[in-house]
Amino acid sequence: MPNKSTLDLCGKSSIEWLIENMKTSKSADRIILCTTCRVEDDILCDLAVKHEIQYFRGSSEDKLSRWLGACEKFNVDFFVNVDGDDLFFDIDLADRVIDQWTPRGDYVDFIDGHGLYNDVYGITKRALEEVCRIKGTDDTEYIRPYFTETDRFEVEPPKGLPEKYLKTDARMTLDYPDDLAFFEEVIHGLGSSPLTLDNVLHLLEIRPEVKKINNHLENEWKENQEKIKRLILKDEE
Repeated sequence: MPNKSTLDLCGKSSIEWLIENMKTSKSADRIILCTTCRVEDDILCDLAVKHEIQYFRGSSEDKLSRWLGACEKFNVDFFVNVDGDDLFFDIDLADRVIDQWTPRGDYVDFIDGHGLYNDVYGITKRALEEVCRIKGTDDTEYIRPYFTETDRFEVEPPKGLPEKYLKTDARMTLDYPDDLAFFEEVIHGLGSSPLTLDNVLHLLEIRPEVKKINNHLENEWKENQEKIKRLILKDEE
């Protein structure tokens, strides 16, 4: 979906729902919106200013390089990534990853939260520097293999997570028009209730038909992700 971060979603840009949620973090020192230097992404920087968060502009293709630039500019030693299309990302999950790393920062390079409702990764600047040094491509859309499929880094999963974070049959990422329809239905269904993962999951429990709006797309999405992963690994060989 072109320009999916700025699509209208119930009266505001889709990414604004995510930004507002991220601002409730109890553990993050700052929130940085990372985007490209392309003119069409000026609007994302304007939204960052509007919501009083910081932003960084970097490579349009190399996500890892862009993240490293943000770390260098804002003196970041460790961060949790939040994808802009994961509109219902649970801020408590990000805080758990930050809190897990904080007392053990010298021993863990990468916290691997793959396979949850929204994949979450905790990444150190030093690991990111090493990956950017050794990677053989600027196409870094799929970042996980750079950290997990090597013996260079100390990797561990998020610890002590409640079962609610384990992915089941609900699809909560914005890639297709049916995904947008799903988000609209959930937001309308919650009304004035806070947009928390607990509230979203409760709505889907009492209205399971809402999941059918877009969960048929999950296999297609997974196939596309595997294609990207195979291309990355081929480039690295």
